[in-house]
Amino acid sequence: MNSVLLQVPASPVKPVTDAEYRMMVNGVYDYAIFLLDPAGRIRSWNAGAQRLKGYTADEIIGRSFELFYPQEDIDAGRPRQELEETLRFGRMEDEGWRLRKDGSRFWASVVLTALFDDNGAHCGFAKVTRDLTVRREQEEVLRQSDEVFRLMVEGVRDYAIFMLDPDGHIISWNLGAQINKGYTAEEIIGKHFSVFYPQEKIDQGWPETELDLARRDGRFEDEGWRVRKDGTRFWASVVITALHDQTGRHRGFAKVTRDLTAQRRIGALEDESRQLTHFLAILGHELRNPLASISNAAAIMQMEEMTSPRLLIVRDVLSRQVAHFKRLVDDLLDVGRIASGKVHLEKAPVGLQQVVAEALEVIAPALRERRHQLETNISDVPLWVLGDKVRLVQVLTNLLHNACKFTAEGGRVRVSLSRQGNHAELSVADNGRGIASHELNDVFKLFAQIEHGDTPTHGGLGIGLNLVYQMVQRHGGEVSVFSTGIPGEGSEFIVRLPLMDAPPDGVGD
Repeated sequence: MNSVLLQVPASPVKPVTDAEYRMMVNGVYDYAIFLLDPAGRIRSWNAGAQRLKGYTADEIIGRSFELFYPQEDIDAGRPRQELEETLRFGRMEDEGWRLRKDGSRFWASVVLTALFDDNGAHCGFAKVTRDLTVRREQEEVLRQSDEVFRLMVEGVRDYAIFMLDPDGHIISWNLGAQINKGYTAEEIIGKHFSVFYPQEKIDQGWPETELDLARRDGRFEDEGWRVRKDGTRFWASVVITALHDQTGRHRGFAKVTRDLTAQRRIGALEDESRQLTHFLAILGHELRNPLASISNAAAIMQMEEMTSPRLLIVRDVLSRQVAHFKRLVDDLLDVGRIASGKVHLEKAPVGLQQVVAEALEVIAPALRERRHQLETNISDVPLWVLGDKVRLVQVLTNLLHNACKFTAEGGRVRVSLSRQGNHAELSVADNGRGIASHELNDVFKLFAQIEHGDTPTHGGLGIGLNLVYQMVQRHGGEVSVFSTGIPGEGSEFIVRLPLMDAPPDGVGD
């Protein structure tokens, strides 16, 4: 079946009449479209002009278009300058503030066109105005946002934040970059960012590799050594981000660098601390096995009758040193437990008078051996704390051992226990060597070795006072030390523990 195309005669297109043009212009609602005579007086007025500027045609026709300009523009002669420029070039385009009938301002986009008749005589101007206030407000918000962001980036001190061009040359520089790397903006902008890398990394082509990876993946992150202006190295965390415009064109890179030298040092110290803690735990356990055999042998020797004075001396020395050795091993194990968080306190009501009695019983042989005079000033009123009695006895024993060690033979050691408000104060004082003022802050540190004149160290491992500090802390108390550093005036250690009400009879230690 053949299809038949119907031939419809084309109607001739009628030219647009002046009335239709006028109807089209008058009907436009979003643009103010009107005519001016050569002097700038308004000759026509459409619906868009009335909506935009607030005047009806009867109110405005015949008046000068200067009416729409702020006074400062009128005083500067701007309206007349626009007409002169339009007449000279045929067309003028501008943006600026204009006024409505009610006096409010709006941001206008203006196009002025010079009009000429068939004979080429100038007969006036066509003016088209559009309200762009909303767009300008949005642009202003964006501009202010960009300004705030720029100020924020430039003011950041802890991070070096800067931009690179596509080849890696520096094109911006913030305060953090100056502090971090040592260069001012004038010194560094325009230079290649590889200036921050150690020579060995430059020889390997690592800076270019970083940019290639960032360009390929959009982002690159790394840590490594970088170089400051003065040649010193620092450990840097680096993030490089590839930047592209709206068309997808690569415009450069954003680079953020942070100095992690301190964190890296802390991490290394933490690793060393963990390794040391592990070593101490192993050492303590390994020493316990032979110590048990030696201790048993010393105990057997004490039970045997000996006639040789020399062997008796050896036996007594062996017994004393085994006890000292056992205390050191126990301290080593406690240090390991504390550092690993494995110390568990069996807390119960504890009478501090009983703690003092047991600690003095432990230290009595050392006091006798060095012929120390013991003074006590113990409160008659029972003082109770919530704690682990074994650990509290250990605290007082360590302080007494410390006093014995640093006090010359025949010296004085004083133990006091009293109530001070809601706390109990347990004091151990001596008239020994004392501690220099610049060393007082270090006495509770692990492995601290305090020097005394010609004697480089006091002996021991330097862990006893650290254990005191740790144990008192775990009982909710505090320990402090006082000393003038003058030999003969000695030192005083004071332990403060929170008191509790006396428990019912028969409860507690």
